[in-house]
Amino acid sequence: MILAILLALSAWLLGFILPWWSLSIPALLLGSRLGKTGWSSFAYGFVGIGGLWLLQTAYIHFVNEGILTTRIAELFSLPHPALVIVITVVAGGLAGGLSTLTGYLFKKAFLHQS
Repeated sequence: MILAILLALSAWLLGFILPWWSLSIPALLLGSRLGKTGWSSFAYGFVGIGGLWLLQTAYIHFVNEGILTTRIAELFSLPHPALVIVITVVAGGLAGGLSTLTGYLFKKAFLHQS
C-alpha cells in the first residue's frame, strides 16, 4: 500500500510542473524499487494513480457544479456525466499500473533481482 501512496503523492507533485504523462517517471522508479510481483505492482500502480485521478476529477466536478463533466459527456455522446469520471479513472489507472509493472519488469530483466 505504501507503493500506491508514494506513487499518488509523487505523481501529484510532478503534475504541478510537468504534463500528465510525467506520472510514469515515479511509477517506473517506484515499481522497480518497491514492486514485489508483477500483479501487485500493476495493482498498486492502478490504485495509486486511479485514486489520485478520482480525487482530482471529483474535486473539479464538484467545484464547478458538474458543468465541465456534463459538457464533455455531451461532446462524446455519453448518457451520464459520471461516465466521464469513470473513464478518466480507468485511463489513469491503466497508465499508472502499466508504468509500475514496466518498472518491476525492468528490474527483473536487467538488474537480475526477483
